[in-house]
Amino acid sequence: MNTPKAPLLEPQSRVQVDLSAFGQNVRTLKSLAPTGTRFCAVVKANAYGHGGIPCAKTALENGASFLALVRISEAVAMRDAGITAPILLLGEALPEQVSFLATHGIRASVADIQTARALSAAAQALNTTLKIHIKLDTGMGRLGFLHPDVVIKESGQAAGIGQAREIAGLKGLEVEGTYTHFAKADMIDKTHVKGQLARFNDMVAMLADMGIHPEIRHAANSAALLELPEAHFDMVRPGIAMYGMAPSGEVDITGHKLVPIMSITAKVIYVKAVPKDFSISYGATHVTAAPTVIATVPIGYADGYSRLLSNQGQMLIKGQKAPVVGRVTMDFTMIDVGHIPGVKPGDDVTILGTQVNERITADDIAGLTGTINYEVTAGLTGRMPVSYV
Repeated sequence: MNTPKAPLLEPQSRVQVDLSAFGQNVRTLKSLAPTGTRFCAVVKANAYGHGGIPCAKTALENGASFLALVRISEAVAMRDAGITAPILLLGEALPEQVSFLATHGIRASVADIQTARALSAAAQALNTTLKIHIKLDTGMGRLGFLHPDVVIKESGQAAGIGQAREIAGLKGLEVEGTYTHFAKADMIDKTHVKGQLARFNDMVAMLADMGIHPEIRHAANSAALLELPEAHFDMVRPGIAMYGMAPSGEVDITGHKLVPIMSITAKVIYVKAVPKDFSISYGATHVTAAPTVIATVPIGYADGYSRLLSNQGQMLIKGQKAPVVGRVTMDFTMIDVGHIPGVKPGDDVTILGTQVNERITADDIAGLTGTINYEVTAGLTGRMPVSYV
């Protein structure tokens, strides 16, 4: 069978990412840290759905010097794309991965002594040295060595920082950095994050007493970079703010002029006039209250447009908001355009972004679905093509 001509492959819905705005966001955020502070761009999870490789390259072109990822598959893709900047793997590193990690300048996170021992043994067997960053759990409760004050020794699962003493003597490992992650830096009340910060400083001092002196201390996520200068240390590690979104509703980014870089658009594929008492979509959960016009838009939950937006989401068409009616289906969503004259197949629809003077943000969508803006973009499935400008 012959490959279809280009017009037949024209997508009916698409994602657009503004790399120029992304670069400006990176420069703005970098300017908030002291001169000489390293900038680690968190581009995990396909850059929160925005495209890992294009965003990584743009971040590096605009002042980033480090990248952070979670899975080694992401790091492999970066190296295959010719990206040579240092990469910190925030997730688990396995002994069988040491050869690739060491050869390609990928730093492993070490959150427990068992991992350190296994990586050391693998590095020694390969006669190589692996750079590592020691992860400290100061109050996130996820990964990392614990402060002595919270270690329950009788549990049999003690993971206190005292165990890190052994790392200083493990061959094949070079401790380049140490870091922590804040759980509530994006809240107005900074009590919890300042407690974490105090524990981090305390634990860094403990490492020094063990003979471990990391070159790079880092803790600041987007919220801490924006609002907690004392957490900037040797490197900052922003994620969500680079993409022009606020870490939470309690962090005001408007003064920094950070710009959302993603938009999602589609074209109307079908329009029909329907009478009063006409039911729409599965389950007939919407019944028209009066004669109206329904437009079908080719985006659904298989694209990442949440089914929770059924009967409550909105889209923009001809510069006006049109409500989602009925259930969002796998491939299509219906909107009521009875109040918007002249809607026809082929008209542009904005699902995320700005049209004329109206705007729909990731926060708007998140608010309707009971989630956070991160999930709105990171949850895109990859079915829609992405273009970069």
